[in-house]
Amino acid sequence: MYSKIIWVSFFGLLLSSCKVMSPRAYEAMLHTQDSLNQGWRKAQIENGHLEDRLANLKADTASLARRLNSLQQHLSSSSNEVKQLAAHLEERERRLKEVENALHKREEANRVLKGKLQRALLSFEKSGLTVEMRSGKVYVRLTDKLLFPSGSIVINQQGQQALAELAKVLNAQPDINITVEGHTDDQPVKNLGQMKDNWDLSVLRSTSVVRFLTEKEDVDPRRLVASGRSEYSPMDTADTPEARGVNRRIEIILSPQLDELYKMIK
Repeated sequence: MYSKIIWVSFFGLLLSSCKVMSPRAYEAMLHTQDSLNQGWRKAQIENGHLEDRLANLKADTASLARRLNSLQQHLSSSSNEVKQLAAHLEERERRLKEVENALHKREEANRVLKGKLQRALLSFEKSGLTVEMRSGKVYVRLTDKLLFPSGSIVINQQGQQALAELAKVLNAQPDINITVEGHTDDQPVKNLGQMKDNWDLSVLRSTSVVRFLTEKEDVDPRRLVASGRSEYSPMDTADTPEARGVNRRIEIILSPQLDELYKMIK
């Protein structure tokens, strides 16, 4: 189309000039026409290239727009997730601090309880009573001589006095759980009626202590557990009369109720 316009314009100039063209002028005209045609073709090719580049740029731009939108959505989602994790972490840290504070209070309460027990039972220490703390619990240990005649499950007078003093402290601490454990030495039982072995002896002595605390001293029975461990948790493994005397004992284990702590941890 562009070539036709050039020719029409060219012949129009010839007609309007009303002059006869010389061969040289004609050749010059043809050369000009070739140059114009080559320029037009080159322009067409470059225009095609530009259109291809434009199409590629549009495609790249659309692709970048999609990626940007995807990244923005991912960033928004990640940002929300980070906020949720941060809030969850903050809540966990708050609960952890509450548990740590509660444990600290329990530990302090146990120290206070130990002090009260030591003062209340001071007069029985020479008879084989000790108070100590282990693993967050208070242990009141009473030798069998303090509580029972040899081979008996009946609490003697001195043992009743010691348990009565202990009960005063326990009744003043209603949030303390109480486990009574009976322990024996490794010598077989002899002439003890219906008791077959050290299991029976350890359990029945523990039960005697529990009955005394609940029936005579009004300690809430729901707080108590009676158990026996026979000869299988010795304090001294030596094969001597002294070691066996240490192993024959009642341990009253006092531990805080942990329901609230368990709720905090969940």
